[in-house]
Amino acid sequence: MSYGVVFETWRGVTPAWSDCTEHAFVRGLEDGTLPPAAFLHYLKQDYVFLIHFSRAWALAVTKADTVAEMRLAAGMVNGLINEEIALHTKICAEAGIDEATLFKIEERAENLAYTRYVLDAGYSGDLLDLLAALVPCVMGYGEIGRALAASKTSDTYADWINTYAGEDYQQVCRDVGTLIDTAVQSRLGEDPQSSPRWSRLQKRFATATRLEVGFWDMGLTP
Repeated sequence: MSYGVVFETWRGVTPAWSDCTEHAFVRGLEDGTLPPAAFLHYLKQDYVFLIHFSRAWALAVTKADTVAEMRLAAGMVNGLINEEIALHTKICAEAGIDEATLFKIEERAENLAYTRYVLDAGYSGDLLDLLAALVPCVMGYGEIGRALAASKTSDTYADWINTYAGEDYQQVCRDVGTLIDTAVQSRLGEDPQSSPRWSRLQKRFATATRLEVGFWDMGLTP
């Protein structure tokens, strides 16, 4: 299943992509060997991450050139705040951690580096810069969820896996793939790889991917 031409092209030339999707943290979700303390630590940090991620997608609304771009970005904000964050609050509530406590969690340095990089991409650049920084997380979770649903040997983290493997999230990935494909075409033309911006956008995608790997690393060190 493809998430779009631009994403698949960038993914194919980013060595760190497999480090992200085949990380030890991911393997622990697959076979259930990830320690519960590590998973809970990751969820708390990811809650804070999603707050900033929501702000970045809200920024995408202001960077958009068309109503269609605005609608999709606004839909992402709604999905993040009202659906994806809900998964985190549900699991953490079961562990005795309420949402007010989650909101006050101190960010790890890895979290700060990633979220501020994404936001800076949006503040200092245009929609393409912002999407290049946002896409590795969106598509990475889709690819991981889909793979783990097919290969998992334990149901310990089935709720998390099923969320990202589910049709709703997979449709989000396809929609974002279409968004970046059309945004690139409208701004860089029919032959975007000939544009001097192409390599810079690809580099931004690669940097965000490395920061995603760092986030997984952080998850293993509660």
